[in-house]
Amino acid sequence: MDKFVIRGGNPLLGTIKVSGAKNSALPCMAAAILTEEEVILENIPQVQDIETERKLLTSMGAEVELGYGRAQHRTSIRCALLSDPVAKYEIVKTMRASSLVLGPLVARTGMARVAMPGGCAIGGRPIDLHIKGLEAMGAKITQEHGYLEARADRLKGAHIVFDKITVTGTEDLLMAAALADGESLFENCAREPEVTDLAALLNAMGAQIEGAGTSTIRIKGVAKLHGARHRINPDRIEAGTFLIAGAITGGDLNVDCCNPEHLGAVISKLEECGVKLEIGADNIRVHSGGNLKAADVTTEEYPGFPTDMQAQFMALLTQAEGTSVVTENIFENRFMHVSELNRMGANISVSGRTATIRGGAKLQSAAVMCSDLRASAALVLAALVADGESILDRVYHMDRGYERLEEKLRGVGAQIRRMGEVFGKK
Repeated sequence: MDKFVIRGGNPLLGTIKVSGAKNSALPCMAAAILTEEEVILENIPQVQDIETERKLLTSMGAEVELGYGRAQHRTSIRCALLSDPVAKYEIVKTMRASSLVLGPLVARTGMARVAMPGGCAIGGRPIDLHIKGLEAMGAKITQEHGYLEARADRLKGAHIVFDKITVTGTEDLLMAAALADGESLFENCAREPEVTDLAALLNAMGAQIEGAGTSTIRIKGVAKLHGARHRINPDRIEAGTFLIAGAITGGDLNVDCCNPEHLGAVISKLEECGVKLEIGADNIRVHSGGNLKAADVTTEEYPGFPTDMQAQFMALLTQAEGTSVVTENIFENRFMHVSELNRMGANISVSGRTATIRGGAKLQSAAVMCSDLRASAALVLAALVADGESILDRVYHMDRGYERLEEKLRGVGAQIRRMGEVFGKK
């Protein structure tokens, strides 16, 4: 298992580039199931979840080509023949996004068998809203041996009001409704940029979707979709992580190839902490404005403060003067980074969904364990300012969602190295 070794104390200086959004790329890859023609996606990040999705589509009979050389961030997918519409457990056990193939498979082939999703250990992400929606559209769903099976001759348009806001649920049912018979009306939808990105691809494929990015979406089902070419949004969570890296190290960092409009809540919280930001059309410059100030953070659905930025922001708050309170409203069990940050000298206490951070702690290097994707990022950020050399174990979580993180950080002055097993196997 690879580890990161990080020596703290270097301010990050220069320009760092943001990759495409994993959480946009995964549903867009699943959308290729809806047509037998070729779908070409650009700005695909090279992360482990993308490779898992490629394996998943290939195992169903799709032809998936991941580009290399100058086209290394492009993928072409052709699902001409879906001979085996099953999302096998061996493939999807490491990835939550497996449920995203449920809707498109039923819509295209009339049948889907999908293993119940795996992925990060940050709490339940119930799939019941996907099931409820597909049943409203006429699918018969059974569950046995850890698999969901859905069948329908042809899905029918439906009026669906989501009990709670769900990003993958909105995306899954959006794909299903694109090929359903008749009109669908979805209410209480997720408004994330990733949903808007998927709808843009589906419309380019010939779907008729209105209102993506708002809480009400209308879909006029069509009989057939065709191929398309689409460029994936920049990754707003990676961009936010880099903004904090610049702020926490007291650096001067230009975060390039991002979309500042998708980062409103993160930007306003950084400014509240006293971080100086210069916002361009597709870049944000972050530089030290002196001492950091405490701020309270509450995670909410988009456009609120993203749960996927909570751990990283907590790392920043350990360096701010005063006491901050972080409230996590989206996932239970998402404070697994707290004990590891405390091992590095942070002063954080947790009660239920609330963490209290007494800032201004001088962080010390330590050996720490990465528990999930965003917790890993928080530990990297803490190690960048800690005194001495920290060792981060289980960085494979990081590889699920950050492309070549250590190379990008080294390019702007971080002292970070990836190591395999220290001693070779006997």
